[in-house]
Amino acid sequence: MQKIHINQVTKIFGQQTDKAQKMVKAGASKSEIFSETGCTVGLRNVSLEIPEGQIFVIMGLSGSGKSTLIRHVNRLIEPTEGEILVDGEDVLQKNEEALRDFRRNNISMVFQHFGLLPHKTVLENVGYGLKIRGLSKEAVRSEAEKWIDTVGLNGYNDVRPGQLSGGMRQRVGLARAFATNPDILLMDEPFGALDPLIRRDMQDQLLEIQSNLKKTVLFITHDLDEALKLGNQIAIIKDGEVIQVDTPEDLILNPATDYVRSFTRDINRGKFVKASSIMVKEEGIDPGSHIVVDSSTTLSDLLPLVFKDNSDHILVADEGVMCGKINKRTLMATFNDSSVN
Repeated sequence: MQKIHINQVTKIFGQQTDKAQKMVKAGASKSEIFSETGCTVGLRNVSLEIPEGQIFVIMGLSGSGKSTLIRHVNRLIEPTEGEILVDGEDVLQKNEEALRDFRRNNISMVFQHFGLLPHKTVLENVGYGLKIRGLSKEAVRSEAEKWIDTVGLNGYNDVRPGQLSGGMRQRVGLARAFATNPDILLMDEPFGALDPLIRRDMQDQLLEIQSNLKKTVLFITHDLDEALKLGNQIAIIKDGEVIQVDTPEDLILNPATDYVRSFTRDINRGKFVKASSIMVKEEGIDPGSHIVVDSSTTLSDLLPLVFKDNSDHILVADEGVMCGKINKRTLMATFNDSSVN
């Protein structure tokens, strides 16, 4: 089921938007439009379907339009053209009261630079969204304390953000976002300002929370490793246009353009590509004495098995049922980013 449907959204910044919009429709480039009108094309005919209960990653370089796009979902930015549907309802048609209710109850946002209220304590920051909903003081405290504990900050209730490290402040931001129990979580490069080890810890924590809550998460990043680790699906965006939308494995194995290929060229395929992606489907296989692996086994775990028997194949099972086989030459070629026949 699709939770969010972004349909043909274009965003143009500047004064001569009508002229620029006509040039967009005529196929003019971003640089041509800027030269002719002084307008910047932030997004160009973007259409995406974000499934319910998944982490959907939008990835691109600085200036690609990814942050502009995510801010359209909660209407922090209004599009020049297009529609944005959440649960089939057009967000752009909401009046001020309905939009305020939508932001309070259905959607939360986590920013790269935390966005915490410096004069309020950790408890007050985490419970802020609940307080403006009108919950009782006791209910706010109870729910806020639960999420403070969930993100590993138990005992920091009365501390202010300025006394915390960057990683701790981002944990507060994560707790605040989840405390209101939103249907949708917008995350705009939330871990981009963190050191690598802390960043990895925060990624793991997000995945752990998501495994239980199954929220619809729209996650922005410029880091492909992060995108591949977190995303159920990934959209690559360049100059305001969507270049490719795919699963992490298909993005690595089947890049649609040279631009996407340049992103994935140096990725360690062994970490992300699974047996199910390179196997030849075949049912009713007799395993005999062959090596059998689960369909979710990564190439890195498969590789040591290549030398353990003399067979040309490794067999693959899904939940104990034989479903295919992998030619060892195919495995080696895929692992080494060679041509696979």
